[in-house]
Amino acid sequence: MPIRTNRGRAAVYRRLWGWPLRSPRHLMGTLIFLAILVTALGIVLPKVVGKPQAKASPPGPGTTTTSMTTTAPGVAAPVATSNLPTRLSTPLATPTPTTPNADALRVAKQWATAWVNHPDGMTSEQWLAQLKPFTTEEYLPVLATVAPENIPAKKVTGEPVAGTSYAKSVQVTIPTDGPKLAITVVSTNAGWRVADYDQAH
Repeated sequence: MPIRTNRGRAAVYRRLWGWPLRSPRHLMGTLIFLAILVTALGIVLPKVVGKPQAKASPPGPGTTTTSMTTTAPGVAAPVATSNLPTRLSTPLATPTPTTPNADALRVAKQWATAWVNHPDGMTSEQWLAQLKPFTTEEYLPVLATVAPENIPAKKVTGEPVAGTSYAKSVQVTIPTDGPKLAITVVSTNAGWRVADYDQAH
């Protein structure tokens, strides 16, 4: 029979609240029930209330990502990383052989003519002075160590022959009455100049 008065409801509530206190056995049972109820709610509620986080989609081909992290004061911040493609440096161009420059051949012959010109009594300074207009500044100190009296040639006996030729340098061979000269002529701000020489093989 339903309870229709407030007095009847109060009596029912008193009976329910007083039931655990009637005996230690009732109290123990009530505590166990509450513990089970709290545990069950702790497991079920997060699953019901919580929503799964959206899964991050991978970046498209035209997008870039940068990772950033915060650090505590006094701690060095990590370097930001990016998935941008690395730009490769352009490889150095290989010199392309060219037609020998006429001015380079002319300077090589003038230098060789000055090189074989060392009459008796000429000093090293005089010999070097006639080579200077056709020689690079860097190579003059090397020629200063050469003793003109030890040069085994007195005259040029033929025309210069170009070997390997590039836009900025030419290898030239010139015959003399002694050994053949292998001369390297380079292009400088002052024009074509001899940068090295040796005996041709």
